[in-house]
Amino acid sequence: MIGDIMNSAKKTSDSLDKDEDKLPVGESLGQDPVFDSLRKRGHRITAQRETILQIFREQPHGEHLSAEELHAKLLERGSNVSLATAYRTLKLLSSLGLLRELDFAEGHKHYELKQDTLPHQHIICTGCNLTLEFEDHFLEEAGQKIGSRYNFEVIDAQFKIFGLCPNCKLKRR
Repeated sequence: MIGDIMNSAKKTSDSLDKDEDKLPVGESLGQDPVFDSLRKRGHRITAQRETILQIFREQPHGEHLSAEELHAKLLERGSNVSLATAYRTLKLLSSLGLLRELDFAEGHKHYELKQDTLPHQHIICTGCNLTLEFEDHFLEEAGQKIGSRYNFEVIDAQFKIFGLCPNCKLKRR
């Protein structure tokens, strides 16, 4: 299973490499742990990957992007990256554990930069899609313990609560 995931990530990477410009990356990123992680896994740092990761770094805390929102931001920056390339890059970066892929039951995925320093979960309003983040270290520990029990290496553990926010509760009455 893990081998299949890594092979899939490598195939995705190969198709991305063919689809992207091979521009030099800024020297200031040489010591960046995210880019070092990509390089160690055999993936090149293309201009598109650099730009996509930079967009996620610039997002305010708690902001999540869909592939379409990411693509719009890329176009605003003058990039000619196709929506298909944005999707493939998001899938690759998620499979490598650099982005978190989030499903808020809206019919499409959202993504955020994975930050080990701030493990958080989400509470989502089913009325208006308001999404709030919260931290609960008990949930993080529970995810790790369950993974260990089944001999899994946990890459990400997500806990989502769906309900109605105070405003939607009032409207419902």
